[in-house]
Amino acid sequence: MGEKQYLKWYNKVGYGCGDIAGNVVYAFLSSFVMIYLTNTIGLSAGIVGTLIALSKLFDGFTDIFFGTMIDKTRSRLGRARPWMLYGYIGCAVTLVAIFAVPVNIGTTAQYAWFFIAYTLLNGVFYTANNIAYSALTSLVTKNSKERVQMGSYRFIFAFATSLLIQSVTVNFVAQLGGGAAAWRIVAVVYALLGLIVNTVSALSVKELSEEELSAGEEKKTEEEKYGLLQGFKILVSNKFYLMICGVYILQQLYGAMINAGIYYMTYVLKNENLYGVFSWAINIPLIIALVFTPTLVGRWKGMYKLNLRGYMIAVIGRLFVVVAGYMGSVPLMLLFTALAALGQGPWQGDMNAVIASCSEYTFLTKGKRVDGTMYSCTSLGVKLGGGLGTALAGWLLEFSGFEGKLDIQPDSCINMLYFMYLWLPLLLDVMIMLVLSRMKVEEANEILRAKQNFVLEDSKENGNGSGEG
Repeated sequence: MGEKQYLKWYNKVGYGCGDIAGNVVYAFLSSFVMIYLTNTIGLSAGIVGTLIALSKLFDGFTDIFFGTMIDKTRSRLGRARPWMLYGYIGCAVTLVAIFAVPVNIGTTAQYAWFFIAYTLLNGVFYTANNIAYSALTSLVTKNSKERVQMGSYRFIFAFATSLLIQSVTVNFVAQLGGGAAAWRIVAVVYALLGLIVNTVSALSVKELSEEELSAGEEKKTEEEKYGLLQGFKILVSNKFYLMICGVYILQQLYGAMINAGIYYMTYVLKNENLYGVFSWAINIPLIIALVFTPTLVGRWKGMYKLNLRGYMIAVIGRLFVVVAGYMGSVPLMLLFTALAALGQGPWQGDMNAVIASCSEYTFLTKGKRVDGTMYSCTSLGVKLGGGLGTALAGWLLEFSGFEGKLDIQPDSCINMLYFMYLWLPLLLDVMIMLVLSRMKVEEANEILRAKQNFVLEDSKENGNGSGEG
């Protein structure tokens, strides 16, 4: 007998479109905040990078905090949806604030303005919204196939949005006359779009009742009664949680280096519009891979082999991007960029389902249901990896002698851009592949369930035997 189905197609699509809202914030911020601050506002890439890194110290603890709060929330809308809805209001306001740094105040005040807005966005509002959105995967269905499908729909919308943002933003700003005012208007448009779509997404699904979520579970202990410190201990005792956090951070570092490609296109390839072309080579293969991910998971009877083999392809693709880059062949760079993205797609599609399996591992080993807290790895990885990646890009640019007001950069900067855009993504893909080779959480859960069933059956047999005696 197959698993019970909980969702209609429109629930899955409605949920998935929520990543339009998430990537209106994330893709816009990660792709353009640095070049906006350096080339339009005139701030130092190194100082901006340092401020972003310092921001991580302030918001690092908030992931587990909001995950714990979601697990403790009981409302008419459920556990996660209130946080998803109200968190995005703050996201919209602070996104606009980041791209509305006043040009008529002192430089120190400009740095302070950016730091406060950036920290509030990442440490508070995006955290609450993103963890809640991710946690819905395990709160609206218990069907493993539906969870994979939700992840695929989600990231199809995510990559389509990234493609759109990265393709049109440069021309959008130019059409509005360029300069600080143009960036501010674009930010307002994106924030309003995200606010509308996020609301639609949150209302398109309904969380299961506590009784439904707990149905069929032998262990119904004091699962929800744990504090922040205990929640942290539960997470770090789960090796698969640590692996997923590691992969998330590495992915976001990878994304930050790819986003620094706008500098590579501008100063190495001498055409900033190629940034949008390369975004097509990245996002279209990712979307294609996501379409087939649920089918491949079923055919290969799990996610482990698919994810590992996919990243083997990604490593090969990025290796040839390096070769093509030094050959100076843009067509070959585009071709192998697409190959690498195709290999990365399956992990993007089934990542939420892997996290749900990771949460199940905690329940099987600890007897505690910590779905919201478990999904803190999504926000933690995005913020820590993306933030440090953007900071690293700023530090490397500063170290190389980059000057935002110069049309021609020194050779040291050009060499650094080769390293950032060609070599670092390859190294990061290799590291992700190695971690995924150890991500056998599905197998671990099967072993644990088999042991528990054996103990349960054995206890029943002993109980029946003693009763008959």
